[in-house]
Amino acid sequence: MTAPQASITSIEDLRRLAARRVPRMFYDYVDAGSWTEQTYLSNAEDLARIRLRQRVGVNIAMRNQRSSMLGEPVTMPVALAPTGLAGMQWADGEILAARAAELFGVPFTLSTVSVCSIEDVAEHTTRPFWFQLYMMRDRAFMERLIRRAHAAGCSALVLTLDLQVQGQRHKDIKNGLSTPPKPTLRNLADLARRPAWCLAMLRTRRRTFRNIVGHVEGVGDVSSLAHWVSAQFDQTLSWDDVRWVRRLWDRKLILKGILDVEDARIAASTGADALVVSNHGGRQLDGAPSSIAMLPRIAEAVGGSIEVLFDSGIRSGQDVLKALALGAKGVMIGRAFLYGLGALGEDGVTRCLEIMHRELDLTMALCGITDIADAERVILPVPDKDLIRQLA
Repeated sequence: MTAPQASITSIEDLRRLAARRVPRMFYDYVDAGSWTEQTYLSNAEDLARIRLRQRVGVNIAMRNQRSSMLGEPVTMPVALAPTGLAGMQWADGEILAARAAELFGVPFTLSTVSVCSIEDVAEHTTRPFWFQLYMMRDRAFMERLIRRAHAAGCSALVLTLDLQVQGQRHKDIKNGLSTPPKPTLRNLADLARRPAWCLAMLRTRRRTFRNIVGHVEGVGDVSSLAHWVSAQFDQTLSWDDVRWVRRLWDRKLILKGILDVEDARIAASTGADALVVSNHGGRQLDGAPSSIAMLPRIAEAVGGSIEVLFDSGIRSGQDVLKALALGAKGVMIGRAFLYGLGALGEDGVTRCLEIMHRELDLTMALCGITDIADAERVILPVPDKDLIRQLA
C-alpha cells in the first residue's frame, strides 16, 4: 500500500484527498445538493441518528456479508450508483470504477450522462454491469440506447424517474459547469493547480458524453450537446412510459427515485424487478424527506412484491447495515465511491469498497450477528424506528 493510501481509513479521508486533486467545478458537482442543501445534509444526518444494539456473549467467529442483488451474487449488498461525469473525477473514471467493482464483486451502474460510453465500459470489463436510463423526449434515441445496453450484455436497466426537470444546484451554476471545462481565466487558474489531473485528461480521448455524442443527429460538439441535453428531459413522463420501457427491456428493470408510498405501490405494479428509495442524493427536491426516513414505510408498503434498494447518504459500512435493517435488500453508493475515484482513481474506488466492507464486518460483530441476512436485529427496537417515521 502506498503512503497516501496507508493513512486513508474512512470515506471522509478519501473526500478530503479528492477535494485537493479534482478541479473545483467537478468536485463541487459531486459534493453538493440543490438549493439550500437541506435534503442533501439530512440524508447523512438522519442515518447518524439511528442507534445500534450492542450485543455480547455471542459467537461471532464466522461472519458472512455475501448476499444477492437482483439475483446476482455479491460480496456485500452494495452497488455503485449511476453518477454523471465520473470520467471527469479521474480520466476514464467510469472504466476504472467498473473494473474496481467487478474485481471486488459488486455491481457497477453506468449513467446515461457518463463520459465513457456503454461500449467503452463493456470493452474493459468481463462481467455484466447495469445501465441507467433517463426518460428523454427523443424516443428513437432511447430505443437505440436500450439496444446498445442489451448488446453490451448489461444485466439490468435502471430507469431514473426523479429528473423530469433538474433541481437548481447553485454551485454548478456559479462554477459554469461544462464538459470539458471552458477555457476561462478562473478555470485555467484552477486547472493549473492540478497538473496530474490535466496530464491524465490529455492522455485520454474520453472527455465528453460519449453515450450521446455521435449517436444523435446534429450533436457533434459541446455547444450542440448542451442544447440537446437541456431540451431532452421529458416533463410528460408517466407510468405508461415506464411500462413502455418494460416492454422494450427483457432483463432486470430497476426504478430509481421512489420517495413516496403511493409511488412505490404503483412501481411494484409495473412489472419492474426492483425500486430504489432515493431523493437523488439531495440534488433534486430540496425540502424532501431524507431517503432513510421513507425507507421503512416504503418497504412495509410493497412487502415482498418488489425488491427494495436504497440510495442517498451512505458514507460507511454502518450506514449500509442500518439501511438493510430498515428494509432494504441492498444499497447504492454514489458520492462515496466518487470521492475514492477522485482521490486515487481505480485504487481509490477499491479502497472505498474495502473501507465499507471492513466497517460492515466490524459492526456486525459488535452487534452480535454473523449473517447479513439478520440485519434487522441490529437496530434498537421500537424507539429508533419511531424516530425514523417521525422524520418523514
